[in-house]
Parts: sequence; structure tokens; C-alpha cells
Amino acid sequence: MVDNPRARKLADRIKEIVASLLDTRIKDPRLGFVTVTDVRVTGDLQNAAVFYTVYGTDEERAGTAAALESAKGLVRSEVGKQTGIRLTPTIEFHLDSVPETAAHLDAALVEARRRDAELAALREGKGYAGEPDPYRKPAEPDDAADDEL
Repeated sequence: MVDNPRARKLADRIKEIVASLLDTRIKDPRLGFVTVTDVRVTGDLQNAAVFYTVYGTDEERAGTAAALESAKGLVRSEVGKQTGIRLTPTIEFHLDSVPETAAHLDAALVEARRRDAELAALREGKGYAGEPDPYRKPAEPDDAADDEL
């Protein structure tokens, strides 16, 4: 959130800690295939927002959100132990919408390519309605006028 070097270092460290906890220590059956994508820490180092993605259906995403919410205390205490800072930041988990946004953009690009191909097919074999270069140009001097002098 802030371009504070200490906050960025702490965010990177929290990302590593949370990822390793999800992999090794948290054994909740509701926890799906989770990837920690980003961590943002406020400038005063009091709050940390952990962004994650889940591979699966909406039910699996809801189960994973509930599992992360119940493991929030364990995650915060482990972050406090491993970072060694005086005040441990509060942890908030947010589902990252980057994959859905990327899929939407990919679909829009595919549709744009399809429309461009249709337009190119319609343009095939067609000519200009008027002259190819419709802009006026200055009159060129007549060679016949120069011969008379």
C-alpha cells in the first residue's frame, strides 16, 4: 500500500511464512489448492492483507475462505514468532480476482481478433469509393507553358 521499504520487506516475509504454513501446518480439510499471490502491509505495519487464489469451484473457494478465517490466529502468531517485530500485524485474507479478470480480458481479445478477421474478409477484393488518395495536392506546373517562352 505504501512505498515503505520496511513494509515491503515485511510483506515479502509474511508471504513466505503464510505459504509455508498453508503447505505444512494447516491441515484443514476445507482448504483447497491455495496460492498466495500478494501481501500488502500498511505503512505503520499494523495491518497485512493477504491475497490468495483457489483452484476449483465456488464451493471450494467458500470452504477455503472459511478455513483461512479459522486459521487466522495461528497464522498471526506464527508471523509474530518468525518476524520478531514488536507489534504483529493483523492478518486479513482476500480472494484475489486476478484470474477471473485475466480470463475476461482473454475472452475480449479473442472476440476482437474474430471481429478483425471478419472485417478483413469483408474488405477482401474491395476498392476505394473515390480516388485512393482523396487529399488535394498543389497543381503541378505545365511543361507546355514553359515551352512557349
